[in-house]
Amino acid sequence: MAEFLNVSVREKLGSSNSRRLRQSGHVPAVLYGRKADNMHLSIPADDVVPVLRRGIKLVNMQGATTDMALIQEVQWDPFGLEVLHLDLTRVSADEKVQIATSIELRGEAPGTKDGGQTLQMVHSLQVECKVTAIPEKLEINVNSLGLNEMIRAGEVEIPADVVLLTDPEIVVVQCMEVTEAEDEEPADMLAIEPEVIGRKEDEEGESSS
Repeated sequence: MAEFLNVSVREKLGSSNSRRLRQSGHVPAVLYGRKADNMHLSIPADDVVPVLRRGIKLVNMQGATTDMALIQEVQWDPFGLEVLHLDLTRVSADEKVQIATSIELRGEAPGTKDGGQTLQMVHSLQVECKVTAIPEKLEINVNSLGLNEMIRAGEVEIPADVVLLTDPEIVVVQCMEVTEAEDEEPADMLAIEPEVIGRKEDEEGESSS
């Protein structure tokens, strides 16, 4: 389900103007795609932040444009507190995308009471679906995960209209006895930017700042 963002056109570009825009409580953004001109936009931070925190990727815009768009890239400040910039890509409701969807663990693994530690090996799964069917997140219930047991990508419950692209044999979460040498979580190898299927790559636009 898409959320609505109120957008207005940015008349003044450049890093100093973008900084002033952020100080006024707005986020600079650029809208690309679908063989239309790039649009430099301003969006209230109060609209943007809740959408990002919830993992929503599809948005409808109102105001300067009424396009539907996919949140393509987000730039945060070094502390992850302030959104510095958004890149948005125009899409239509019938398009399919390949996109990384975040994973959230629910419950407590019984194996932790037997000396194990719950380890989330992967934090997102690559899926394919229509833009209107993008899940905000994928939940995994670990209430039945015993010591030395694991849950693979193919065992994660996903909506019927979503196709898993990640290798189903990849271990997503496990409950293991951890030695000091092993206590290092692998990097998430699936943080892949959304890619719209069947849409030619857009021409490079003007700098987003």
